[in-house]
Amino acid sequence: MAVVTHAADAVVAAPTPVSLPTPGAPGVYVHVPFCAHRCDYCDFAVTTGADALARRRSVAALPRELATVAAAGPAAVAPRGAAGVLAAPDGAADIAGWPVFGSVFVGGGTPTLLDADDLAGVVRAVATALPLAGDAEITVEANPETVIAESLATLVAAGVTRLSLGAQSFSPSVLATLGRRHDVSSVASAVTAARAAGVAQVSVDLIYGTPGERDADWHASLRQAVGLGVDHVSCYALTVEANTPFAARVRRGEVPDIDEDVQARRMATADAVLAAAGLRRYEVSNWARPGAESAHNRTYWRGGDWLALGASSHGHWQGRRWWNVRPTGRYLAAVEAGGAPVAGAEVLTAEQRRTERLLTGLRTVDGVPRAAVTPVDEAQIGALVRAGLLVDDAARLRLTPAGLPLADGIALRLLPARERC
Repeated sequence: MAVVTHAADAVVAAPTPVSLPTPGAPGVYVHVPFCAHRCDYCDFAVTTGADALARRRSVAALPRELATVAAAGPAAVAPRGAAGVLAAPDGAADIAGWPVFGSVFVGGGTPTLLDADDLAGVVRAVATALPLAGDAEITVEANPETVIAESLATLVAAGVTRLSLGAQSFSPSVLATLGRRHDVSSVASAVTAARAAGVAQVSVDLIYGTPGERDADWHASLRQAVGLGVDHVSCYALTVEANTPFAARVRRGEVPDIDEDVQARRMATADAVLAAAGLRRYEVSNWARPGAESAHNRTYWRGGDWLALGASSHGHWQGRRWWNVRPTGRYLAAVEAGGAPVAGAEVLTAEQRRTERLLTGLRTVDGVPRAAVTPVDEAQIGALVRAGLLVDDAARLRLTPAGLPLADGIALRLLPARERC
């Protein structure tokens, strides 16, 4: 099978690599694209209506891609000349070896549509091909209706430590508006099954701001999530993605467009209810009990590195970013033919890396080290501090509770004037 090299970098000019601190252990993202159906608001890379053969092909392709990437080593995914990576003269082989990985995230799609033994095999393949920390966080996403206690026991035996459930809402009418097909009771059943199977941490995803959702609906969803005793809750504002059935319904006037004022109110309600239940907000959209924060997502927010496997997956290593082909069929054909499924890549400039670090880091309650984002607009920092939106302790920049909901806009204000769009 062909070694994953820098051939795809030609699609974007590759500037000189930069050395910025990359805190924390790297992660691995594995994409399983299969879904029973596409929800009305979804713009993710998913495949519906796939038969058993397509799933078996995917289960075989993922470890094959992984084995190739692992054998090639970090020199094949890092920018040329990156610090700490020693490449052979032909650029095809690695000498330095992989660091220890701290997390694996199997997302989708609906990974739990795969046979449990097959999904467990994918997880074990990662642990076999790459050095995983003994306490590595291994997460699997699931829709509530696909969760079976016996299947979860198989996954736990393979090393899975965390289950992320796409509940979205506990209101039947909101679920119907979103095009979700699970019923409310299946969420509680899934959490009970996860606990019985020995899953160490259970997380629930919720969506707020759906047209037709009432304040009481959102409050009830939060209360029910807390009542299940989950370890982690993610709350995301609904967005209307182009070319989705939901966007078409908005254009036809069948449902109203998103109300940003309502969404802001929903976010404040989430923080109040979840904080009262003992879940600490550690990122704009994420709350957790102490010790249950998502290690994998923290890798993203802290500017860390991760490998990407599967159709449409995106990876990052020391400033080089790459992405696999999106259609599942093209991905499978590329891997089965012995080729690399990479669709393109780019090496980020120093300015791009600082901007991304600022945008992601300010979304966290801990903020971002000044050294990782300098230069910044000092006049804007002063104005934001005086407005009560930002804290500047000379070593770190972090947002206040009032500033956190405005994280993206504040990050853009902090960029040097010449770097603003």
